[in-house]
Formats: sequence, structure tokens, C-alpha cells
Amino acid sequence: LGFAIAALFALPAPLAAQNIVWAAEELPAPVQPGEIRLDSVPAGTLDEEIWFHEIVPETVSGGTQMSVRNVTLPTLVPVLPVGGGSGAAMIVAPGGGFLGLAIEKEGWEVARWLANNGVAAFVLKYRVIPSPMEQAEWTGAMGRAMRGEAPAPFAMPVDTPDFALADGLAALRHVREHAADYGVDPLRVGFMGFSAGGFLTRSVIEHGGDDLPDFAAPIYPGMGPLALPDNPPPLFVTIAADDFLLAQVEGFPLIEDYRAAGAPVEFHLLASGGHGFGLGRAGEPSEGWPAQMLRWMRDIGMLEASNAEPDAE
Repeated sequence: LGFAIAALFALPAPLAAQNIVWAAEELPAPVQPGEIRLDSVPAGTLDEEIWFHEIVPETVSGGTQMSVRNVTLPTLVPVLPVGGGSGAAMIVAPGGGFLGLAIEKEGWEVARWLANNGVAAFVLKYRVIPSPMEQAEWTGAMGRAMRGEAPAPFAMPVDTPDFALADGLAALRHVREHAADYGVDPLRVGFMGFSAGGFLTRSVIEHGGDDLPDFAAPIYPGMGPLALPDNPPPLFVTIAADDFLLAQVEGFPLIEDYRAAGAPVEFHLLASGGHGFGLGRAGEPSEGWPAQMLRWMRDIGMLEASNAEPDAE
């Protein structure tokens, strides 16, 4: 998860090695150019989100990352290729245990990488579980839970909440309805997500109906079984062998369900890397996985030939 929150409720001390720190000070909401309000919430819903810094020194992007919690108004931020792109689009759902969103590390950074490689990206800020506390109080509770001193006073859902699913499907509808405005093909709209965003990706496959994505890429998601529709989209999955989520299942039910359905799937099991590696960590097995995903997109016909080779940056 973006904040690695899921393990706080399921696993003891090893997670503390990730050295995650949450700032006790709130931040002003950043300017997000082109931000679009989705129509999956009732009119008059109040904006109650809280922005803050998450600090994870050992990640490739490193240092301070902007995060947000208590999201009540879902939005999309388009990040488009300069000078035209491949015609492919990807909705990007950050992780955060449905308690918040690691929106910089698993949203904006990923979107910029995709746009640099000709894919129109759309960062989804979806609704999460309410946490109506002062930031300092929230930070203290999370720190105590991380150190094993006291359980966190939050209830994390077992799977995607209905409101987050509604936001994901609204995002797919918006991109397709405005495809001409964004210069994308409405038949080449994908959905990817990290950790909790990977759970959301699974859910839009299972419950997408007419809004089913054309391809999907859950990254370090839950690997449990999935009820597939009659026409499951091509799937790309990356997860590390030492990810705590793999300890919750026997084998790889998600992959086996796809194979049993005769649906296209590409699966990368990294030798190591833990959870929450984002775009990858230099010198580790997770380095370079986005390039593998881009080649997969090319192989399944979602990219034009001119965009076949990924940008190294």
C-alpha cells in the first residue's frame, strides 16, 4: 500500500523496516492543472481532504512524498503526452489501504512516466475511508501502530469499498466520453493501480460491466481469486516474492483464474522488493518493471509502433 497501512493490521514488526514517517503538519492542497471533478458523488458534498507529507527515505524517488487522506470529492488529473501520443490511455489509482492515497509516488510520478512514453495518463483521486482527526492525532496513532504499541483506530476494508469502485468506473466513463478531447482511442483505455489501487483495479474488472477497461495492470495487488466477467481484459501483474500480500494466499489464484478462463495474462514475480516499490528501486529486481509493462501494452496492440520502445527515464 502507498502507506503500507494494510500490514499494520495484519503483520507485526517487520514492516517497521520500511521507515515510513508521516508529517504531523497539514499541507495546503496543491494546484493540480486540469483537475476534473467526477460525477460519482452527490451534489453539495463537502471537500474534507487533508494533505500531508509521507517520508520514505529508501525509495528511488526518495525523501518527501505528498499524500492525501479523507478524500470526499473524487477527481481525475490528466497528464498528456507532449506533441501527441500513441492513442492509448491509462487511469492510475494510487495505493494507501483505502485510508489515504500515496498520490505523488504512485500517481503523479507514474503518470509523468506514462506520458513521456506516449500514453495519456489520468491520476484518479478516489474516495477513501473517513478519518476525521487532526493530522497530528492521526500521525501519532499510525506511529504507535507501526511500532506495535497500540492498534490503529481505523477499520480497513477487506476489499474495495463501493464508493471507491464507483469512482473508478466514473473515471473510465469520463475518459471514454471525452476521448477526442484527450486525443485517445476510446477502445484503448486501461486501468492500473498500486496495492489498494490494485484491489480497485481488480474490482473494475469484476464489476465493470459496460465500463470494463480495455486492459488492466494491478501492481502489487491482492492475489486472491477473482470472479471474471465473460470478456476479461488483458492483464499485467507485477509483485515481489517477499510481498506480505502473498502470505495471505496459497499460490497465485488471480493468475490461475485468468488462465482457467483462457484470458490473456502476463505475470512478473520479482525475486524480492517487498511492498510499495512504486516505479521501482534502482539496483533491485523492481527496477525496470514499467518498461516491461509498456512492452506488454505494445504486444497486445495498445501502442503504435512508434512507441514500442520505452523511455529509460
